[in-house]
Amino acid sequence: MNIKELLEIESNSRNCVGELCFDRPDPLLIAKKYQDEYISLVCASFAYGKASKIVEFLDSLDFSLLDANEDKISKELEGFYYRFQNSEDIKRFFIALRRLKQIDSLENLFYEKYRLNHDVLEGIDYLIQKIYEYSEGLKSQGFTFLVSNPFKRDKNGVIKEVGNAPYKRWNMFLRWMVRCDNLDMGLWSRVDKKDLLLPLDTHTFQVSKNLGLLTRDTYDLKSALLITDKLREFDANDPIKYDFALYRIGQEKIILTNN
Repeated sequence: MNIKELLEIESNSRNCVGELCFDRPDPLLIAKKYQDEYISLVCASFAYGKASKIVEFLDSLDFSLLDANEDKISKELEGFYYRFQNSEDIKRFFIALRRLKQIDSLENLFYEKYRLNHDVLEGIDYLIQKIYEYSEGLKSQGFTFLVSNPFKRDKNGVIKEVGNAPYKRWNMFLRWMVRCDNLDMGLWSRVDKKDLLLPLDTHTFQVSKNLGLLTRDTYDLKSALLITDKLREFDANDPIKYDFALYRIGQEKIILTNN
């Protein structure tokens, strides 16, 4: 059995609602309860660390605060923290998203830059810049980790493949928004799923190397691009349909072989 067949079996078997439950925690479980792009971005942004702890934290948040006044946001989120984010980081994040939400949809903002060359990285970069713009310049370590830095660029203004992180949480958010199946929500209609990039985390990085999808040893944006290109050989129109399977294989420490 070859790698493509292995991945098809794994992705098809996991494309079911049973994959998302509190016994098998994933931040998508919380995001799907609300079917809202701004709530989904919050869920994706905090998606680092142990999955059960992520879901526990997200389940404790009152997402209606994204529509509340800023004084209420500050009051209600006092004392909340998650790993690298203190209470102030979380408050400012909610306030920045609340301000953005009053102006436009995330899809419209993303599409403004994505549409130029169908480049999802440019769309991500624009959203990051907008969040900083509406956060009143908060640059704490916790807030910066949560939102991510804008992409590093070369002297011609092109996003560098080497020297940038994979931006896993942002690409996962896009997967949720763009793809539509039993797992992903498909809330956006103007972004083509063929342009998506693999949300590369340490699990999928190692699994991809074990399966021969990647020979590179550096965990960075270039590796995410290389694996995505390899997955396009299996399905040019929907290369990221294999992402959840790759993630679960790593998370559950399943050993697959293409021999």
